[in-house]
Amino acid sequence: MRISTSQMHFSATNALLDQQSKLSRTQLQVATGRRILTPADDPVASATLLDLKQTRELTERFQLNADAARARLALEESTLGAVSDALVRVRELAVQGNNDTLSDTDRRSLAQEVRQIVDQLLGLANTRDNNGDYLFAGFQGNVRPFAANNSGGFDYYGDDGTRMIAIGPGREVQDTDSGTAVFRAIRNGNGTFTTADGAGNTGTGIIDAGTATPAFVPDTYTITFTQALPTDPVTYQVDGAVSGNVVPAGTPYVEGAEISFNGVVVSITGTPADGDTFTVSPAANQDLFTTVQNLALALEDTDPTARHNAINRVLADLDQAEENITNVRTSVGARLNAIDAQVRNNEDQILALDETLSLIGDLDYAEAVSRLNLQLTGLQAAQQAFIRVQNLSLFNFLR
Repeated sequence: MRISTSQMHFSATNALLDQQSKLSRTQLQVATGRRILTPADDPVASATLLDLKQTRELTERFQLNADAARARLALEESTLGAVSDALVRVRELAVQGNNDTLSDTDRRSLAQEVRQIVDQLLGLANTRDNNGDYLFAGFQGNVRPFAANNSGGFDYYGDDGTRMIAIGPGREVQDTDSGTAVFRAIRNGNGTFTTADGAGNTGTGIIDAGTATPAFVPDTYTITFTQALPTDPVTYQVDGAVSGNVVPAGTPYVEGAEISFNGVVVSITGTPADGDTFTVSPAANQDLFTTVQNLALALEDTDPTARHNAINRVLADLDQAEENITNVRTSVGARLNAIDAQVRNNEDQILALDETLSLIGDLDYAEAVSRLNLQLTGLQAAQQAFIRVQNLSLFNFLR
């Protein structure tokens, strides 16, 4: 077989280019630190790396979600802390205003401070987060949730939605609470029923918040007092709107003694007048702002007995409001702890993924540098061989 000069040149050139290609690939591996430059280098490992990278990106997304949820919950917790502090001050003012040694002017001054606290609470309920969304508006983040109306009450313009944020595989956390859950869904009275004095009472009877037993029968009960003559003993009877007469007429009244019926236990101090009434009604939801505003109205009442009854109701309502705020804060704290735990899990997963990605895709520099040196030597040898092959031309012997 004859080997032509052009064929030898072509073969030598191909060998030289092949060495240069291998050297170039190794140099690129060393420069990038990656073992796999294209999927063709290792199809199986490339597919595995793609799945691992997608998992890592998803975990990083979970981390960003966790940071956002933690920021909103931290803001909610601090806001609820301010609400709790305000309620402590309201309780102090209620106790202070329930003292008969204060003048009406003093109580009006206290009422002014209470109204300022109502405004403060409205401001806290309308808190915005870092994105400008209202914290307690539910899904209506761009709508100011709470506002006073012209009739002296308070309106809610948000909804009861709660946003869930994914912070891990199959793990979601509620990033805030609706305005209803925090400020509106608060049972008044003792949480089971509420007591009130009749608007036309003329005696000095003052009813407490009472307690409920498991036998409580929901109904609206009226306690009616009777004293036909000033020398007659004071008696009472209890009638339910549905239950009918539950305590018979003529039952002797003993100041401060328990009055029990259908799971209701209340006591009345002072001396009710003939015809005075007190009601016991099932508890209903009452917003926090109305509870505080009721204290201002009570402090402005110049009738001592009516004022004491009203302030006692406010104190019972405050108990429920403070308990609700405490429960929400406890829930927020639990969610913050859950986020912290999930963040640590995500960090561990990212670390494990990075180790696996490095094991599969990163370059073994010791092996690569050795291979680079070997390929450089091979390239130099190929270049020398190419020069020698060029000198084997027949024309070199005809000179």
